Amino acid sequence: MIPIPEKRISDFENLGFGMFVHWGLYSQLGVGEWTYYTHKRDMAEYKKLTETFTAEDFDAEALVLTAKNAGCKYITLTTRHHEGFSLYDTKGLCDFDAPHSAAKRDLIREFVDACNKHGILPFFYHTTLDWYQPDFNENFDAYLEYLRKSVEVLCTNYGKIGGLWFDGNWSKKDADWKEDALYATIRKHQPDAIIVNNTGLQMRGQVGHPEIDSVTFEQGRPVPMNREGMSKYLAAEMCYTLNHHWGIGHTDFDYKSPKELIETLCACRRVGANLLLNIGPTAQGSVDPFQRELMNILGKWMNLYGEAIYNGKPHPATCGNEKNFVLRSQDFLYFFVHDLGTQGNKHVTVEEDCNDDFVFHGVPEAIESVEWIDNGEPLDFKHDENVFSLYATGYPYGTFTCVRVAKAKIKK
Repeated sequence: MIPIPEKRISDFENLGFGMFVHWGLYSQLGVGEWTYYTHKRDMAEYKKLTETFTAEDFDAEALVLTAKNAGCKYITLTTRHHEGFSLYDTKGLCDFDAPHSAAKRDLIREFVDACNKHGILPFFYHTTLDWYQPDFNENFDAYLEYLRKSVEVLCTNYGKIGGLWFDGNWSKKDADWKEDALYATIRKHQPDAIIVNNTGLQMRGQVGHPEIDSVTFEQGRPVPMNREGMSKYLAAEMCYTLNHHWGIGHTDFDYKSPKELIETLCACRRVGANLLLNIGPTAQGSVDPFQRELMNILGKWMNLYGEAIYNGKPHPATCGNEKNFVLRSQDFLYFFVHDLGTQGNKHVTVEEDCNDDFVFHGVPEAIESVEWIDNGEPLDFKHDENVFSLYATGYPYGTFTCVRVAKAKIKK
């Protein structure tokens, strides 16, 4: 039996698309978020970056609008990354934070206020691995209490939040991380918050502590989850970078194409997973123009097909073209079509015998009508028991959306 999802988890699944943001002291160096560790930097020297961390370009509202314009429903921001520097006021737990830097501001307060203003759910990334705190290696129990109190600050000073996204337990695989105490703190103050703890590149999709609400797929497309017999229904989320790094890399030019990003978003929703797509702001907090434009292109695609991304749930139908798939809402089926040509192209089927690329098996629903979502053009179809043949007209000349979605109305 598959368990029924708790409301917070079903609500999280319905968000569909979120924006990840990696920003910290490392952003000033422009060589990725792991530079302290990878480049073997001295911590005393590294800490001096607080003296130049002004955050003068950080406009929380502009950041939030970047996400909203892309069609994202939530943002997960690095409140503290592995370097140990906090973008929030740690309330005396440590002076390695934004209010004690040249910024002299609680940047998470600005972020949350902007999210609330524009109807975006704020999520907090928080490291569990810490290169700054000596207790991480010298007195782990003391460090875990510092971590728990840090999370309690986040849970009690910013109003209702969407969730917490932890990362770093993979650094000490055999340690007792005292997750019971950490998650109990969250449940006490934020009972509806989603709890995520990233299992890392080598353990994608692995189920962790019972309080975890979603499994993670870091830098890899999610696979369908077998929830049969689970004690709790779990969501799934893929986190993904625009290029190779999470934090900004000034000479990382290997950006993914809009087509790849669109197809990845669709692949996530095919199996009911969210996509959490990362940007890395500049040294003092502005959104890199090229990254913003990539997000804007995704927003244009979402303006056309967002209803299918937000409302559709996985459907068991299969297709001759294995990339094509179906999602279902209460009243509609959504047919996601890849590799469609322009009108008149040989890959477009308008003939009597439908191309196998557009034949879907396992569609028992009675269909009343079908149309392209983007322009409302009605489409012919043939339905023989569970086999649904879609006569897909091609893109009008001057249009190519990479993945096109047809909306089929289910007969009552």
